[in-house]
Amino acid sequence: MSKNPPPPPNLVEPDSSWEHVDLWRAVKKAIYTLPSRFESELVISGVLATDLFAFNSSLGATIEEQVVTSLNKLRSVWDPEQKYALYSFERQPQTFPDVVLRASAPDVNPKVLMGIELKGWYALAKEREPSFRYKVTPAVCAPADLLVVVPWVLSKVISGSPQVFAPFVISARHAAEYRNWYWEHSKGGKSDNSIFLSSVNTYYPSKSDMIADRPASDGGGNFGRFARTKAMDSYIEELFNDKLAGIPLWAWQKFLSLFTEGQSADEVARSFDALADSLKSTEESSETQEKLREKFREIGDIISSA
Repeated sequence: MSKNPPPPPNLVEPDSSWEHVDLWRAVKKAIYTLPSRFESELVISGVLATDLFAFNSSLGATIEEQVVTSLNKLRSVWDPEQKYALYSFERQPQTFPDVVLRASAPDVNPKVLMGIELKGWYALAKEREPSFRYKVTPAVCAPADLLVVVPWVLSKVISGSPQVFAPFVISARHAAEYRNWYWEHSKGGKSDNSIFLSSVNTYYPSKSDMIADRPASDGGGNFGRFARTKAMDSYIEELFNDKLAGIPLWAWQKFLSLFTEGQSADEVARSFDALADSLKSTEESSETQEKLREKFREIGDIISSA
């Protein structure tokens, strides 16, 4: 860590004079409404407990596609007067950003109004934080571009349809600048913390452009792990207090971890009781606490018999 590090970078947002700034604000509003508007035809069942933590990689792209579909269905929120009828959100896999608000007609300018780097996050994963790597250089991020992390779980914990929670939304450029600031000045360590910036500085680059910043030293392969910058800490803490089937997400995450750590049946039982006890609070009656225990037992029996 630098002895006298510079302050964190300032937030980046479109200038208030930008002609599409109202659209940008409306899109952000629409993104925050996703939990109540998200729709998915996907139904999952018969998954082993040991496979639950692989959901993020196996289903992440599907969730992201459904988020885009939901955003287009929310046009009444981000384009109530139909000023942008010729534009729609579309995915562009393996190119930054993942999603763009693009014109459908060839003679419309600008062709792209804004972009979203979209990351699906299975919130009950063992690590308890998003594991995605965000390495894009700040210069290719337009002021209106966003980095959006959408946490999701299965509606019945180990089965059911994907259910999303309040997303984490931040300026894509600010996120890239903050990541570099953290790596160079805040993370500490004895290695060389300098970064080689990409030379690409064009918005909405092509797939072949080398847009990733590169650390001088990264033995652990952690550069780009945005959650490690601590920028999401308060958001993650608040998210895990949200409830699924009446039980906080943090408790479900710890509960599922019990079945993937090689513990004996007796150890799992003791850990289960300790976790159930930790849910006690003055805000919950003894009747509610017992219902929570019953839900834990029900899911635990299903997992143990699989």
